[in-house]
Amino acid sequence: MIDSILTWTVQRRLASIDHFRQHPHEVQARVLQELLLKARATEWGQRYGFADAPNAAEFARRVPISSYEALYPAIERVLRGEPDVLWPGRVQWFAKSSGTTNARSKFIPVTREALHECHYRAGRDMTALATALYPENRVLAGKTLSLGGTHAPNPFRPDEADSRVGDVSAVIMQNLPSWAEYLRTPPLELALLDEWEEKIERIARHVLTVDVSVLAGVPTWMIVLLRRVTELAGASNITEVWPNLSLFLHGAVAFGPYRELFRQLIPSEQMSYLEIYNASEGYLALQDQRGSEDLLLLLDHGIYYEFMPLDQFDAEHPQAVPLDQVELGKTYALVLSTNAGLWRYSIGDTVRFTSLAPYRIRITGRTKHFLNAFGEEVVIENADAAIAAACRATGTTVRDYTAAPIYFDASAASRGGHQWLIEFSQPPQQPERFTAVLDQKLRELNSDYDAKRHRNLALEPPMLTVASTGTFTRWLASKGKLGGQHKVPRLSNSREIIEEVLRQV
Repeated sequence: MIDSILTWTVQRRLASIDHFRQHPHEVQARVLQELLLKARATEWGQRYGFADAPNAAEFARRVPISSYEALYPAIERVLRGEPDVLWPGRVQWFAKSSGTTNARSKFIPVTREALHECHYRAGRDMTALATALYPENRVLAGKTLSLGGTHAPNPFRPDEADSRVGDVSAVIMQNLPSWAEYLRTPPLELALLDEWEEKIERIARHVLTVDVSVLAGVPTWMIVLLRRVTELAGASNITEVWPNLSLFLHGAVAFGPYRELFRQLIPSEQMSYLEIYNASEGYLALQDQRGSEDLLLLLDHGIYYEFMPLDQFDAEHPQAVPLDQVELGKTYALVLSTNAGLWRYSIGDTVRFTSLAPYRIRITGRTKHFLNAFGEEVVIENADAAIAAACRATGTTVRDYTAAPIYFDASAASRGGHQWLIEFSQPPQQPERFTAVLDQKLRELNSDYDAKRHRNLALEPPMLTVASTGTFTRWLASKGKLGGQHKVPRLSNSREIIEEVLRQV
């Protein structure tokens, strides 16, 4: 009965999802007007004239696109407790992200509106779509095992117990409404532990006897937990422990390289997978179709979207287009204005549109995380697909990887290349075959890479370096980034990251 009531409750969101699918431009126009009017009395609202509710074109003309660095002076004032700077009132919660555009932590305000009208509303959408797409799985019948990070006192207001910073997953978990908390496991005192080795061990022991039907979290850490649970139970695979397990809600990293590994860990025909795109800045998109990896852009969740074309990334005064001007197949950087008080904020992620009716996207990478040392323009989407193809061809799976350029040396015959540092669950028996398939798939996917690889004129074949088990975990630990939303940067145009990781091999 509880299962049926919960299913009926969350599926009421399906009508709202259908509405913004069918009326995307009207919905986005309304969201922009609501944001501007809500923030009209703030410092930014007064500076840029939000009170007269400018239309999209005038809003873009008045307000500059901001990076985190440009917006940080205002965010720091919010962190210190100053009210009415970017959003009405004082903000108590902040999502702390290591970021992948620079080394220092980012602090993203999480307002009450952002929690309830963005993250939690999207959580209901996710649950509604999961129950509609997979009715045979009864995903609400058991518990959702969610892995998240932790939170700590706000370092700018250490004496205020109710002002906290942490991984966005921890911020969301700590503030969950009662209906959502009822659905999940483990209890908060375990879920929010900050020491990841202890957290994995204690959670694994706790959930041994829980009826888990859904998993939610980052694939890399979920793998560690599933292996430990299986080991503690003395089982051959996780379905012997949780026979009703039927869905994995995953995000933060591309799932392609992990797909085969999860098939091995969960050899069940009833198992389904649903990708979510949930960032510190907001809950942005999720899968809404069976058998498709495209993500539906969420348009009525307090976020107004703009899209910056590739040729604007490094412009002195970058320009972005609204939703009704995007084109299929083009790569854009996301620019968001949100109910957390972020105004025309470039979050650093890039996406490509796969559908315009409704608007669906795929995440292609980061504005500063791609391989383009030699004009090859390899983005993360290319890299993940090539890694997945090489895994299929050689019967192996990848735990983690990073790639960087091999630059020209003084030799007249020297050419550039890419070094791929990969940690496998089991190294391929034919590493040369893995490298050859990786190279060939990249050539198929990326014409710029293919041109540079033609007859080895500008790029040598990829160089594969096999990392020992635990290499990337040791590197993350050395940087104080173990667990939570922290992840290994996949691609870089410098060798700084790969050299640091190589020292852990």
